[in-house]
Amino acid sequence: MSGNKLNPIVPIILCGGSGSRLWPLSRKSYPKQYLKLDPKDNYSLLQNTQKRIKNLNESTDPILICNENHRFIVAEQMKEINITPKSILLEPVGKNTAPAITLASLKSLETEEDPILLIMSSDHKVDNVDEFINTISRGLKYAKNGNLVTFGIEPLTPETGYGYIEVEKIFNNSKKEGLKIKSFKEKPNLSNAKIFLEEKRYLWNSGIFLFKAKTILKELKKFHPELLNTCKNSLSKSLMDLDFQRLNKDIFNQCQDISIDVAVMEKSDLGIVLPLNVGWSDIGNWKSVWETSNKDQYGNKISGQVISKDSTDCYIRSENRLLVTLGIKNLIIVETNDAILVANQSYSQDVKDIVKELESKNIREGIEHRKIFRPWGHYVSIVEKEKWQVKLIHVKPGEMLSLQKHQHRSEHWVVVKGTAKVEINKTVSELRENQSTYVPLGSVHRLTNPGKVPLIIVEVQSGDYIGEDDIERLEDNYGRINK
Repeated sequence: MSGNKLNPIVPIILCGGSGSRLWPLSRKSYPKQYLKLDPKDNYSLLQNTQKRIKNLNESTDPILICNENHRFIVAEQMKEINITPKSILLEPVGKNTAPAITLASLKSLETEEDPILLIMSSDHKVDNVDEFINTISRGLKYAKNGNLVTFGIEPLTPETGYGYIEVEKIFNNSKKEGLKIKSFKEKPNLSNAKIFLEEKRYLWNSGIFLFKAKTILKELKKFHPELLNTCKNSLSKSLMDLDFQRLNKDIFNQCQDISIDVAVMEKSDLGIVLPLNVGWSDIGNWKSVWETSNKDQYGNKISGQVISKDSTDCYIRSENRLLVTLGIKNLIIVETNDAILVANQSYSQDVKDIVKELESKNIREGIEHRKIFRPWGHYVSIVEKEKWQVKLIHVKPGEMLSLQKHQHRSEHWVVVKGTAKVEINKTVSELRENQSTYVPLGSVHRLTNPGKVPLIIVEVQSGDYIGEDDIERLEDNYGRINK
């Protein structure tokens, strides 16, 4: 136990979700929370989530909960902003917010007596950070008093993409006080959203919470004891994997898929909501990205190599190539190296349905990018055919790939930048720029960057099968040995 602070604030950052409405930039392999959506911002949504609370008094390092497939992305992004998390919990599968918050609450009690937990999603945007901190600070007295505090956004439009919180009386933001919660409303249709806006008793549900760990666990025991017990068992049977804590998969899979709103907040009489007016957005779709962006005189947000003429109220983003627009209005255009989205802004919520269709048809572009991140760096698939492909591999200084072999393919490596240390069947050599080597089928091999600059190689694979699952790892610095 820390013992020095009474009820320290432990930030809990929820990093789940695939952000499918922001396809093709956001995909399951690299969801929106890890993206730098604003080209002028050097930080991802996750990094900004942590950075905005740096001036919150008595806060500790965070506990993060993420999908196990994103563990190295999370760790790397925290390292980039000089944060060492208390813990990174790995979910084998997403089970909504109630299991995640339960696990984080249990985990927090391992090092603190009864901390106040600040629950935040990793994919929100906040314009007024100072007011955000002020509002969170005002919520502390309610949390210390045993309330379950949530934060609501005064609606500006009849938004159908958010849930709503109904309060008992018309709110007056000037009083800056906590309001008793009457009910939670699911995402409404447009007609109901218009009614909510007019009545001034409804706030957008931000999904941000503040409460004592023991208080939320007590309420969970009251309303969902089976969920609490399952999370306890999953945590107790968890395993450490490097700096990560891997939850027991078989036990965790038994958790009910349920939000904390439904599991506790809708049932508890301890709920309090504080209005939060900070220029908040959950960046849920491309329209919201456009709405929260700095636009030109024609209402356009343009990023990348774009020439636009007689176009108005559009979001136009090019990642790789020249885009030219002429005489368009109210469109979303997003270009990546393997997919292009063109949509009317009014269809922004429906992009997720396209992603589902791509996944159902097993179209890879619906799930992952050509650029695939690994703990040692990343690779980009340049050309892929039935029995051969070409990759561009980037290895960070001092990092190495696993010692591995393949049953179905051979590889040619050409160094285009940096220095490569190559091990093939226990023979070690060093390759510099413009030098190459051949890795025969079935040979045990490893690639290392011993230098101080990134190593870039061109890899040509050839064989009767070139899938990523044709990798048998024999040694690995990142705990990825085949089980």
